[in-house]
Amino acid sequence: MDYKFLQYFALTVTIIGAVNWGLIGFFNLNLVSLIFGSMSWISRIIYGLVGLCGLYLLSLYGVIGQERQDM
Repeated sequence: MDYKFLQYFALTVTIIGAVNWGLIGFFNLNLVSLIFGSMSWISRIIYGLVGLCGLYLLSLYGVIGQERQDM
């Protein structure tokens, strides 16, 4: 599997999730619920993907730590 694609996909989905949380915090506007319905099956899949991508991106802390040690 191409890890670069997975990394870009995870980053993109996490950014979309972060923007959605920003909209909720600043304007009380949940874009996912607005587009797909409140807690519909597709909304739940999107929320699940955002969570999984966020967990995957936690692995970047290890990569960043390795790069600092290599310097």
